[in-house]
Amino acid sequence: MNFAERVVLDTSTLVSAAIRVGSIPHQAFLKAMGSYEVCASAETLHELNEVLLRPKFNRYLARSERDTFLELYESYAVLVEVRESVKASRDPRDDKFLALVAACGASVLVSSDKDLLVLKSFKSIPIIKAADFLVFEPER
Repeated sequence: MNFAERVVLDTSTLVSAAIRVGSIPHQAFLKAMGSYEVCASAETLHELNEVLLRPKFNRYLARSERDTFLELYESYAVLVEVRESVKASRDPRDDKFLALVAACGASVLVSSDKDLLVLKSFKSIPIIKAADFLVFEPER
């Protein structure tokens, strides 16, 4: 079995990737899908689905296209069972991403959420912006 580096993309990054094709978050999404094992949990998938359904995104992308993006992401992402909760972010709603990073042994968490980015890392796992992920190379 080949070892694959793992990455977690937070909801803000994924939503930006979905609604702004060609944007930096979209490029980061494509890099993650092409070069990493992308990890998700039931909780992170639920949040992504909930956010993508918001009517405010109708002006950016049709509902059917957002559904297609979600289906693509769900079919590609490795579903990881998160067994331990984490309380490390100043926004408790973001702790699910930190718990996922720990559970799957990710090399990096890609986020545009200030409450996550301010941490810089979690358990020695870098938390970086999409632009930084484009040039990111995991430590070996």
